[in-house]
Amino acid sequence: METTVTTTPAVLILLGPPGAGKGTQARLLEQEFGLVQLSTGDLLRAAVAEGTEAGKQAKAVMEAGKLVSDDIVIAILRDRVAQADCARGVILDGFPRTTVQAEALDTMLAETGQSVNAAISLAVEDDAMVQRISGRFTCAKCGEGYHDTFKPPKTPGVCDKCGSTEMTRRADDNAETVASRLAAYHEQTEPLIAYYDARGVLRTVDAMQGIDKVADEMDGIVRDVMK
Repeated sequence: METTVTTTPAVLILLGPPGAGKGTQARLLEQEFGLVQLSTGDLLRAAVAEGTEAGKQAKAVMEAGKLVSDDIVIAILRDRVAQADCARGVILDGFPRTTVQAEALDTMLAETGQSVNAAISLAVEDDAMVQRISGRFTCAKCGEGYHDTFKPPKTPGVCDKCGSTEMTRRADDNAETVASRLAAYHEQTEPLIAYYDARGVLRTVDAMQGIDKVADEMDGIVRDVMK
């Protein structure tokens, strides 16, 4: 399927609590539009491994047992989005988490004449998230996500994408931990919905629908903002 090309790289943000399907939908958008999914954890690990200036700062902070500052994360993100593979655009998953981070991101993007094209909120029901998250598992080799009920591999125990038989489950994917993570999301990250709504870039998708239906709506949103 052909996609349109933008002269300025698109910047998409996925909002939603744990289990909303951000990772799954981001991978589908990567494949469809040639975008690059960027998660804070992966960015930090890559910058440390590559030994960039910001990576060295992050390594020192992490080795001291402290949290990496927003300034360092922004510096690492600035370096990453400037790389050639991000020419079509990026999908930010897990950043920003607060309005302070959102403001810092806006400032960074403005330096190169960019801005957030769309902040897509994946709306879900808290009660349903416990069941959804507790059944999740991931291919240890390629990172493809699965679920016992909603998205099992076509062949049990075998990754559809790479054929690996090594699967992993997060130790914190249990009811008590999920409830705590949902509470943290509502307190810290949910205010971003109002932040991006005020800027006219908020889009909302009912993520309680099936994966394919959600993907169709996401596709339409991204195709619209990349005109």
